[in-house]
Amino acid sequence: MDREAYRNCCSLVKIPRQSYEQFWSSHFVDYIDKELNYSKFFKKYLLPNYPCMFSRRFTEEWKCRKQWVTEEGRPNFQKLLQEFAETPVPVANCNAKEYNANPKQVMPFKEFIHYWKEYIQNGHSSPKGCLYLKDWHMSRDFPEHNVYTTPVFFSSDWLNEYWDTLEVDDYRFVYMGPKGSWTPFHADVFRSYSWSANICGRKKWLLYPPGQEEFLRDTHGNLPYDVTSSELRDRGLFPNYEEACQPLEIIQEAGEIIFVPSGWHHQVYNLEDTISINHNWLNGCNIDIMWQFLQNELSSVQKEIDEWRNTMDSWHQHCQVIMKACSGIDYGEFASFLKIIADNRMALLNACSTGDSYDYPQHLSETLATLGPYHAAFDLQRVAHIIECLLCNEDYKRLDHSALTLQPEAMLQQIRDTIQSTRGQHLLYQE
Repeated sequence: MDREAYRNCCSLVKIPRQSYEQFWSSHFVDYIDKELNYSKFFKKYLLPNYPCMFSRRFTEEWKCRKQWVTEEGRPNFQKLLQEFAETPVPVANCNAKEYNANPKQVMPFKEFIHYWKEYIQNGHSSPKGCLYLKDWHMSRDFPEHNVYTTPVFFSSDWLNEYWDTLEVDDYRFVYMGPKGSWTPFHADVFRSYSWSANICGRKKWLLYPPGQEEFLRDTHGNLPYDVTSSELRDRGLFPNYEEACQPLEIIQEAGEIIFVPSGWHHQVYNLEDTISINHNWLNGCNIDIMWQFLQNELSSVQKEIDEWRNTMDSWHQHCQVIMKACSGIDYGEFASFLKIIADNRMALLNACSTGDSYDYPQHLSETLATLGPYHAAFDLQRVAHIIECLLCNEDYKRLDHSALTLQPEAMLQQIRDTIQSTRGQHLLYQE
């Protein structure tokens, strides 16, 4: 991040997002084929929460684009089997539906490839249904492979930074699916951003701008499983469907990368045999959207079990437990997440001030150094804003603060002192 971008956004308390009305009738998103500096991407797409597509030139040097793909542009089954044959992988059945999702099973990679070959030979059909390898943590399972490099535009990634620190999980995935495989209508975890790169094959994306999904709910308040289903035209079931805009329909070719912003609900089809790499990620530009999502999730849980509110001494704690089981995080872990992000950036700025080395894992040190001190300061200001929101939140106040790693008032003071000290040494105002 450069000085101008920092000065334009450093005083923001609430990220100003313009209307999505321009996408209601358009079927086009910006196509980026030339060099683009990070600050322009930050200003044009991250802050306003707008989608875009990057051309294949941004992935042409990736090893997986060369090694996982045949000269004809199809999946290189032989090479993939050499690398992953015995690896257990998660596989969904696109022809089955359980609770608005596809049921998954775990099978050896070689078994999935055997199925895929037969599926192709049988005219892209199988009595087993249409199977789709998805949400495979390949880079976590094989960290030495280094088959792709995260583009700098997506490198301010608090979500994976946090999970890498805990060494428990990550949100980096590989998807492999035959022609006809698809993913039902959804928005991404925690309302995060996502980026998805086609290693080979083609996808069709149907994207709805934030807020439009409300018109797609049925009379019970549920979102559809398939937004192309004819049942949505039944006004008795979906009374507001005709008020929704038409989705953005985007065809993604081999090598291209799509940026899907926060809260954009979408449905995705593989038009050919396709391999893709997908990351979910969060940062200072959309952390407020995640915080709003968490508040909405907790409110939904509280409404569901409201009848027991007066019969349970630990009702509020139970709501947090249920929320974590449903969404994957509770308020306590969210606070821990904010602390780790803030600690890492304060360490970077303090190292810049003193000239000392920054003692963190190499990939994290390189990423934060590349993004620079302006970005670290912006991140800290965004963390501070969310901590201030936590301090005003009645449900957060009810937590057992002795069990939390984040002590909010102390953290706020640390952040202010760090930024002030860094400014005092002019590190944030150098040309």
